[in-house]
Amino acid sequence: MFLLNAPIVATREVAPGMAVVSMEAPEIAASVRAGQFVNLGIAGPFLRRPFSVYRVDGESIEVVLKAVGVGTAELLGMRPGDLVSCLGPLGRGFDLEAGPRSAVLVSGGLGVAPMPLAAREARALGMRVTWVHGARSARELCSEAEGEEVIFATDDGSRGFAGTAVAAAPDGELVLACGPNRMLAAVAERWPEARVAVETYMGCGTGVCLGCAVPLKAGGYDRACKEGPVYRAAAVDWASLPSHLPYAVTA
Repeated sequence: MFLLNAPIVATREVAPGMAVVSMEAPEIAASVRAGQFVNLGIAGPFLRRPFSVYRVDGESIEVVLKAVGVGTAELLGMRPGDLVSCLGPLGRGFDLEAGPRSAVLVSGGLGVAPMPLAAREARALGMRVTWVHGARSARELCSEAEGEEVIFATDDGSRGFAGTAVAAAPDGELVLACGPNRMLAAVAERWPEARVAVETYMGCGTGVCLGCAVPLKAGGYDRACKEGPVYRAAAVDWASLPSHLPYAVTA
């Protein structure tokens, strides 16, 4: 785990209101795995914000974010050369291993965040990657995707499959998913052995504040920032997690 003052390198829009921010963080770039995250801090009375690492490009890492509050709006407003406090890599990622011949990546909304790294790692292990990405409408779909096959799904049918990403996805030997908890609950019903990156609030990102407790089917709780955020889908007690996190209130 490293704590860096990372200079912003570039920002690009990938959907209306959704942007990819690149920052120079060589130590993190060299060690991060798919599904791990960084905690970003800016000056002012704000807690750090957790963001899955989206891509690695040389000594830079990328995160994808949407302005849903004052803190994230300030991050999006930063310019090349501005410094952001970057702590990471944090959490346990997807831990991909050789064996499966096919991987299906299922994402919804901002759940695209860990998927480019996951696609890269799966391909390096010889897997054929199918990426299924869903959003409410074509306008909200991320414009970037990776994989031998890419399937889009929209709730309103404005692009691709009319319905959810879970319904649009084919079966695969390995299923990875990230998105709203209601989507991950549906993933758990269809693929109990899928590996899912759980959406929950985080404060410290290091296991101290206990704000990211994840209820388990076996009883008790895990800390998403330490034991997670990636879990076996059937291990999580989805009924005890909020189906949606109102980030506009807290971020």
